[in-house]
Amino acid sequence: MANHKSSIKRIRANEKKRLENRYYSKTMRNALRDIRAIEDKGEATQKLSAMTAMIDKLAKKGMIHKNKAANLKSGLMKKINAL
Repeated sequence: MANHKSSIKRIRANEKKRLENRYYSKTMRNALRDIRAIEDKGEATQKLSAMTAMIDKLAKKGMIHKNKAANLKSGLMKKINAL
């Protein structure tokens, strides 16, 4: 176990951040799954802007890599344009 006050605080902070990151990552994955399941082009187009904003925020925070964010957005746009 940690002996210094600062290391104990760091353990607490890391755990809090880990749970937060898990929440946002899972939320993004669920939203991606839901938008990919949509068959109506109008509905998918409406949800696309919210999804791209979510992906961009996660990339900005560093939770996902910027190239992964670009690939996710590109794939979504291809799928929606193909509907």
